[in-house]
Amino acid sequence: MNTKFSKNFKSAPKTQRGISAWTIFPWLIAGVLAVALWWLFTQMQAMQAAGQNEAAITETPSEQVWQPAIAEPSAPAVSSYHDAVSTAARSVVNIYTTQTVQNPYANDPVLRQFFEYYGQQIPEQEQGASSLGSGVVVSKDGYIVTNAHVIDKADEIIVALNDGRRAHATVIGKDTETDLAVIKVEMENLVPLAFRKSPIRVGDVALAIGNPFGVGQTVTQGIISATGRTGLGVTTFEDFIQTDAAINPGNSGGALVDANGALIGINTVIYSRSGGSMGIGFAIPTSIVEQVMNSIIATGKVSRGWLGVQIENAAHNPANLSNKTGVTIAAVMSNGPAAQAGLQAGDVVTALDGTATNDAATFMSIIGRKAPNSSVRADVVRDGETLQLDVVLGERPSANANANAQSRQGSQNTNPNASPNPHINPHDETQLNYLLEQLEQLHRMYRER
Repeated sequence: MNTKFSKNFKSAPKTQRGISAWTIFPWLIAGVLAVALWWLFTQMQAMQAAGQNEAAITETPSEQVWQPAIAEPSAPAVSSYHDAVSTAARSVVNIYTTQTVQNPYANDPVLRQFFEYYGQQIPEQEQGASSLGSGVVVSKDGYIVTNAHVIDKADEIIVALNDGRRAHATVIGKDTETDLAVIKVEMENLVPLAFRKSPIRVGDVALAIGNPFGVGQTVTQGIISATGRTGLGVTTFEDFIQTDAAINPGNSGGALVDANGALIGINTVIYSRSGGSMGIGFAIPTSIVEQVMNSIIATGKVSRGWLGVQIENAAHNPANLSNKTGVTIAAVMSNGPAAQAGLQAGDVVTALDGTATNDAATFMSIIGRKAPNSSVRADVVRDGETLQLDVVLGERPSANANANAQSRQGSQNTNPNASPNPHINPHDETQLNYLLEQLEQLHRMYRER
């Protein structure tokens, strides 16, 4: 070995060193970031591709034949009806009535002798019966609309306003065929309730205001469940508004108002098996209220058109797909308006003045809203042929007039064998006589003692 080279090799300094950790660390961080960026990029690409596929499926009608309807944003919900109630409550009144009940046996000689035997007398008048209801102020002059049954046979009527004032009321008139009545009070600063201008719709909010059970003015809230309800058998002319706003005894004659406090009907009757509200109440619409009120204020009664026929619903065939129905003329009064116009028994009236008469209630409502001496055109089917007849209406006999006529006839009855009270059923009269005989026998037994 070369000695010189060996010396030089041994004496050479050490220049090689290990790789430093600080040199590797930046590259390690860079690698991790690159992997993370690559993973994020692939995920975004996958999400974008999935969105494009979903859009393609939605836009392809052949793959989805039906799509649900999208609900439009509705109006903001109403949190309070305070303003509506404040507007209407000033015009809704409480009505209190009293009635003196006459004793039907006050003049009976047998009972009078029976009571006198024991030192007593038969009271000629029993304690006055009281009832309550509601009403609506409709005029600054003091006119108030209520139900006819609320003030029926009342000897005294007291009206209590929302502000605490009270006054006696007088009856202007009543219409038992719609169960409406108009009374009047002599008071100042009355606020009449405004009528709703547009027709009410099913689903609209309804507020019932009245005096249920005499607890004081009360407000209940619901919706309009139906309109044009007929066939209830409550009144002769029916066109009721149905609502689920709670209506109870004492609400009769009160106001049914909309969400703005405008009058839409007069609360009249409820369907109930318990006597309380079951969510089915009925109100008379303002269209009928306005007609009846104007007629009563003007003349003290309601004048309606009259055709002079007896009607019945036409036979309904469920298998017949035709919408043509009608009302069958069962009988025609001689020399009446219908007879003079040529209507005959057996004719089927399908329309009046272009309005379909699908049932008897609709038929009567159209005729009842016509004025006497006005004309109505009837579409008639007779023996398969269609006719058009113009009828000049007469005036419908008033139910109150009929009742008064019967009362006068009964008071003038001179038949000694006739019942002293024409309204008593003969069977009931027999039972009454039997009870009187039993009382007389009881009286004799006491006298023998």
